[in-house]
Amino acid sequence: MHTSTITLVNKSALQILKRAGLSQKPIGMKIYDYMPSTRLDHVLKTGQPELDEEQTINGVSILVNRVPLFVNGAVVGAISTFRDKTEVNQLAEQLTGVRTYAEALRAQSHEFLNRLHVISGMVQLKSYNQLAAFIRTLVDYRNQEFGSITQHLKDPALAGFIMGKISYSREAKVDLSIECTSIIPEPAENKTTHELITILGNLLDNAIEAMTDSEDKTVEVHLSYEDNWLLIEVSDSGPGIANELQKEVFKKGYSTKGENRGFGLYLVEKSIEALGGELIIDSKLRLGTNFYVKIPYKAKEVGK
Repeated sequence: MHTSTITLVNKSALQILKRAGLSQKPIGMKIYDYMPSTRLDHVLKTGQPELDEEQTINGVSILVNRVPLFVNGAVVGAISTFRDKTEVNQLAEQLTGVRTYAEALRAQSHEFLNRLHVISGMVQLKSYNQLAAFIRTLVDYRNQEFGSITQHLKDPALAGFIMGKISYSREAKVDLSIECTSIIPEPAENKTTHELITILGNLLDNAIEAMTDSEDKTVEVHLSYEDNWLLIEVSDSGPGIANELQKEVFKKGYSTKGENRGFGLYLVEKSIEALGGELIIDSKLRLGTNFYVKIPYKAKEVGK
C-alpha cells in the first residue's frame, strides 16, 4: 500500500538524515522503505497537514511539519520540513540567557527610575540641601559599589549584567556582594560572554529565590582569573539542598516551585558543558549552598 516515492531532498535534510544513519541517496526510494516511521503517507491519504510534530529516527529527534500538495483540488504529493530538535533546544537556551540579561537591565532601570522620583520630589519641595546630600550619597555609593566591578571586569556586557543583578537583588531585599580578586579580561569569543551570563544569571536567580523565607539573605560572588582559567564561586545563606537532591536539581524541569519551572540549574550545567568547564556543588541543610565553577577562559588579544 505504501507506494509514495521520494522525489526531492535538499542538502540540509540529508545532513540530518545522515546523523540518523539513513542512506544519502533517498531519491527514487519508497518513503516507507526509506523511513518506516514516516507519516507522510498518512498526510497523502487524509490531505490534512501535521505541524510541529516530534519524530524519532534511529535515536535522532526532529521537529516536523508535513503539508499536502494540491493540484486542482486533488492531493498530488506531500512535503515535509524538519529541524534537529537539539538545535531547537539550544535556541531556547540562548533565549533564556537573553531573558536573564533583560531582567537584570529591567531591575537596574526600575531602581534608577525610583531614585529619579525621589530627586523630583525634593526639587518640588525645594529641599535643595537634602537634595544635594542625597545626590552626593548616591554618587559615592555607586562609585564604591560598582567601581571594583568596572575596574576588574573588562567585558562591558558582563560588567553591566552584574550591575543589573545588584539592582535586582536589592529589589528582592537580598545583600549581594561581588568580589573580583584579579583582573578578568574580555574573552576571545562572544559565545563565552553569553554562556557566562546564563551561568551567573541562573545561579544568582536560584540563590535569591532560595532565600525567600530566610532571615539572613546574603549572596556572595567571587571571581578570579588565572592561567587561562576563570573561577566562579556563588555562595548563599539559604536553606541548603539535601544530599539526595543535589544531582536532581540539575535535571531539566526539576523544581519544588510548581510547573514550568526547574530550568535554571539545567541551563547552568549545559552552559558549563558548552565551555568545557567543571561544576561542584557544596550544600548542607540550614547552612547554605556554594557553587564552584571552573571554566577554560581564553582572553581576547589586546587591540583586537
